[in-house]
Amino acid sequence: MLDSPPATLRVALVLSRTAVAEEFGGRVGRIVIRWLPVVVWMAAIFEFSSVPGSRLPGRFGTLAHFLTYAILGGLLALALKRGRPSGRAIALAVMVASLYAVTDEFHQAFVPLRTPDVADWGVDTLGSLVGAWTALWLAQRVGRWRGRGESVRAQ
Repeated sequence: MLDSPPATLRVALVLSRTAVAEEFGGRVGRIVIRWLPVVVWMAAIFEFSSVPGSRLPGRFGTLAHFLTYAILGGLLALALKRGRPSGRAIALAVMVASLYAVTDEFHQAFVPLRTPDVADWGVDTLGSLVGAWTALWLAQRVGRWRGRGESVRAQ
């Protein structure tokens, strides 16, 4: 078991908190830190869904759907956690990601050589659940490391 978070995680935490918070300041900075990654990732999903089926690189299969929405679920859970119990944050994250997956599948109905698929929606929803749970579990672990008196900024 690790006694402290990996160096790359410590660097990412420091950069994400200090640079954005200093740029925007106060409450607005904290909101941007939480929600900007969610919005950027949703935009990336929309962009992926806009690629016509014949121009998709390789096979964009079940695993890609799962991982894409696991990332979204994790980002949403972290954004929604503030002041909420973990279970409620996970449930809200999965609901939002699942609703977004429905709109994503609907969007694919208008893209050449793409079709909406209920199975894809199910995989997306399951991925968001796993991602949301994993993100909050990792955040809790990082919180424990930091709670031992070790600073993320140290080293």
